[in-house]
Amino acid sequence: MNPVRNFSLTVYSLLMSASLFAADIFESGQGRVSVLELYTSEGCSSCPPADRWLSELKEDKRLWKQLIPVAFHVDYWNYIGWPDPFSSASYSDRQRRYARGKGLSTVYTPGFLLNGQEWRSYFGLRHLSLDSGTDAGNLTVNVDQESVHATYTPAGRSINKPVLNIVILGFDLVSKVESGENRGKQLKHDFTVLGFSTMPMSVEDGVYAISAKLPVVSIAAPQTGLAVWVSEQGDQTPIQATGGWLIPEQSLK
Repeated sequence: MNPVRNFSLTVYSLLMSASLFAADIFESGQGRVSVLELYTSEGCSSCPPADRWLSELKEDKRLWKQLIPVAFHVDYWNYIGWPDPFSSASYSDRQRRYARGKGLSTVYTPGFLLNGQEWRSYFGLRHLSLDSGTDAGNLTVNVDQESVHATYTPAGRSINKPVLNIVILGFDLVSKVESGENRGKQLKHDFTVLGFSTMPMSVEDGVYAISAKLPVVSIAAPQTGLAVWVSEQGDQTPIQATGGWLIPEQSLK
């Protein structure tokens, strides 16, 4: 029996593209909004505690204003018996690029990066020190149905080949694991990356801009959010970020 076809997810349906969302505007302000990346897997026995801790950040007063958590599910544990339905080889590659670029000895799960730097405080006091007082420039994102229109005005320096990273996040996802290290467990996930795209931005008079489609997703979640950040081509480190909850257009009717 193929376990991929039998995982239990409390999601509403499978989609081939992102839902239409009500128009909204997200804006970072000048202070830096930090991106906390978790690399995790349903095939990793030590990951569920990290997933639960990340879920607690939904109640953090700094959420969306100073902090945006995102959970990338990697695929390199799939071979040990449970193919993580949220995993992607591209997310594993992203973690490996970080390891090469930041001089990390290995990739591992659960693994955290805060603004592109290895963050090991999860294994200690779990203190999130955010540099929100740093002027990182202003990033404004307008979500209009299936599209994103973004402008970014940097603070004090030009950016070499800026790119915009767009992420659809899923919340309140539940998965019943039927094999592997977490066999028999019901796992809950928030801030889960369901769709991810990166596109180059154009520049005019010192302002960077782009209009792009929302990423395609294949799993619908009970609740969704948007995370967007600017980085440089060849360097995944987030420079400035913004985001928030997405409201499906039909819920306003």
